Amino acid sequence: MDTRAEFAADIARGLTREAKQVPPHWLYDETGSNLFEEICAVEEYYPTRCEAEILQDRSPRIVDLVGSGVTCLELGSGSAVKARLLIDAFFDSAPELTYVPIDISPTAIEASARDLLALHDGLSVIGIAGEYARGFDWMEAEAARKKLVLWLGSSIGNLDRGAALEFLREVRKHLTPEDHLLLGIDLRKDKDVLEAAYDDAQGVTSRFSLNLLHRINRELGGDFDVDRFKHVAHYLEDEGCVRIWIESTCDQTVRITDLDLTVSFREGERIHTEDANKYSPAEIDALATSAGYGLVERWTDQGGRFSLSLLGAS
Repeated sequence: MDTRAEFAADIARGLTREAKQVPPHWLYDETGSNLFEEICAVEEYYPTRCEAEILQDRSPRIVDLVGSGVTCLELGSGSAVKARLLIDAFFDSAPELTYVPIDISPTAIEASARDLLALHDGLSVIGIAGEYARGFDWMEAEAARKKLVLWLGSSIGNLDRGAALEFLREVRKHLTPEDHLLLGIDLRKDKDVLEAAYDDAQGVTSRFSLNLLHRINRELGGDFDVDRFKHVAHYLEDEGCVRIWIESTCDQTVRITDLDLTVSFREGERIHTEDANKYSPAEIDALATSAGYGLVERWTDQGGRFSLSLLGAS
């Protein structure tokens, strides 16, 4: 996989659209991944803490429900902090486990693998650096393995509702009746709470968002003056979606040398970088059923802010 070529192509395509847009996974270079870890620790960003709370309380139950002999595969593994809670629970009941982290960042996979291997002698780690499609290829090649697929962190929220359904159907194609999907989804809630979660007072989320422009400068010879842009996040209540943009604060022109591209921005013009869709429990049930899954059990944190659902391939 030529990541740089794909990045270049997406930037060229996205910044020449009438409504500028860049796919969200390009936010996660090494710097972006580290900044996201910082976001997870800020007071306003509750999803990571809520999901970790559920996993801390419910991992033994999850292990009981999925049974023994499972290969644990994680889509978008990052630092694997939350998966570690589940891995620990597996080792409470079995001496061996295979963990397959899939992430766009090779650095994140390597770092998390080192940490996990130091904790468990019976752990095998098969890291897959790249987009989710590479994980699907591995699942197809290893169809005989009994699998628990983890898709945590409400990553499904980055997709619009139609794309989320199609993605869950794609995952379902690679599962057998013995397999399970553990799906973390953030729930609908108050607008002020949601907007603060994606635009924290310390400005960590802003630095994460604007790092995309720094990345274009570093990797593609861009000359973005990042101080002339700002991070914007709004919750669209009817759509159940926090929409995130990078907004130009003035009329300006940017040159990206490696793409032989000049991009003009009007004051107030935005680059759409990310969505964070939120669901009600009823919407989660409908989504799972439409994608071909059956609900095994669902849990929430004590505050009822976040949902973790164990789905079977029905």
